Amino acid sequence: MSSEDVLKNASRLASYNVLLQVMFRVLTFLLNAFTLRFVSKELIGVVNVRLTLLYSTLVFLSREAFRRACLSGGSGTNHSWRQVINLLWLTLPLGVLWASLLVCVWLWLLEVPDPQTVPYYGPAVVLFALSGVQELLAEPLWVLAQAHMFVRLKVVAESLAMIAKCSVTVALVVSAPEWGLFIFSAAHLVYTGFLVLCYGVYFIRFLGSKEAEKSSFPLSCVGDLLPCRAEGEALVDWTLARLTWSFFKQSFLKQILTEGERYVMTFLNVLSFGDQGVYDIVNNLGSMVARFIFLPIEESFYIFFAKVLERGRDVRSQKQEDIAIAADVLECLLKLVLVIGLIITVFGYAFSHLALDIYGGSLLSSGAGPTLLRCYSSYVLLLAVNGITECFVFAAMSQKEVDKYNLVMLALSVSFLLLSYWLTWWAGAVGFILANCLNMGLRILHSLLYIHRYFQSSQWKPLRGLLPSPLLLLVLAVSGGVTSVSESVFCCDSGWLLRMVHIGVGAVSLLCVVVAVLLTESRMIQFLDVQEEHSNG
Repeated sequence: MSSEDVLKNASRLASYNVLLQVMFRVLTFLLNAFTLRFVSKELIGVVNVRLTLLYSTLVFLSREAFRRACLSGGSGTNHSWRQVINLLWLTLPLGVLWASLLVCVWLWLLEVPDPQTVPYYGPAVVLFALSGVQELLAEPLWVLAQAHMFVRLKVVAESLAMIAKCSVTVALVVSAPEWGLFIFSAAHLVYTGFLVLCYGVYFIRFLGSKEAEKSSFPLSCVGDLLPCRAEGEALVDWTLARLTWSFFKQSFLKQILTEGERYVMTFLNVLSFGDQGVYDIVNNLGSMVARFIFLPIEESFYIFFAKVLERGRDVRSQKQEDIAIAADVLECLLKLVLVIGLIITVFGYAFSHLALDIYGGSLLSSGAGPTLLRCYSSYVLLLAVNGITECFVFAAMSQKEVDKYNLVMLALSVSFLLLSYWLTWWAGAVGFILANCLNMGLRILHSLLYIHRYFQSSQWKPLRGLLPSPLLLLVLAVSGGVTSVSESVFCCDSGWLLRMVHIGVGAVSLLCVVVAVLLTESRMIQFLDVQEEHSNG
């Protein structure tokens, strides 16, 4: 597959993933707004912080290293798919092991919530762990689908699973609110079960079909999806297994950085369950755009960079056409996420209070919620840049460099935990966001230095994508000032008429920013037009 074809498929995958994440976030947004009217914020805190942390830790540590290794360097061509499938099935026993360990920790080492306020905590812990193990049954199928760019499969599977989860949650919250945590654990089991079912049904129908034969799919029957030894081959590709081990060691550290605030809240008890619930709701609101746009782009273009670049080789020893495309894509992606991040930071400051008041009423807007959301708006900018820079770095690093980066991640993890504890003691929940910002800045700095060294001996300078035009910066600064004054005059204790005036001021300011982008960032606009053509194609 040529670099142009890979870029086309990656663009289409990114578009579908953006659509999927938008649907997920909208459904979750509405679901949280709905459940807030029926259950306590303490129960929301236990579900969204502690139980979700159990599930995310289990699946991340069980599969993330395998995904990164098996999707690197075009595993479908450089490695035997039989060996790849065998390696991927190791995620299941690994998941069972992690589930057993984490359930023991969650039940016996952590503070147990008050059963009157948060009933059925013990069974919910077991069911959330079971849902994580259940999802790992589809892992070989997920990697096959990603590697061969089955872009619609992921959208359909996760959409159906999410709709089923929301339906079960709403039905049980209305009909049996006294079930407490049973409601959310049952809904999560339904979600992972639908994922496994959708992937299984698709591949059962696809394997052996004319479409599979036409595309020269490497597997021919359902039995090929099960682990077995091929004649004349080792059980697994040991080069791929060693790369997996390198990523596996790194996954501990990355998980701490990704979910660090939840670990601090869960293990150090710096916030009550109710405060954890409010923080998590604000965190979800603040991360909506990041998950809508940045995460799908990062996931999709990691596959693009991993297929186009030859891992561990310098720029001069690779195909110059591939390097040129990769550098151009990286520069445009950096410019895209930077512009979006700056817009979110500027307008998030003036509209955080109004957004929380509309969403959750005085429960969210009367306390520290608006300050939390304003800080998170700035953090989104760092999230955006880090996602793209690390996406490129992880695709280009050699195994030795990945191992070396593990030491960097270790230092960042330790510093993050210390900063989180100290800053939370000093500034409350805002301390979590400040600690995240500091650590994200250090990760970005490391990635930028790597990218600079990577392209230093070439003619390409993709880091220019981090330099927005002076006119755009001026318009953003003026818009930030105007909307801040508008908020103080028209919002948010006044009636809806004055609130609409504030919204109107924001809309006009945003329109001016968009015009400035169209006038000054023509190369980025051209890149987006090309990706849209690829997506539609």
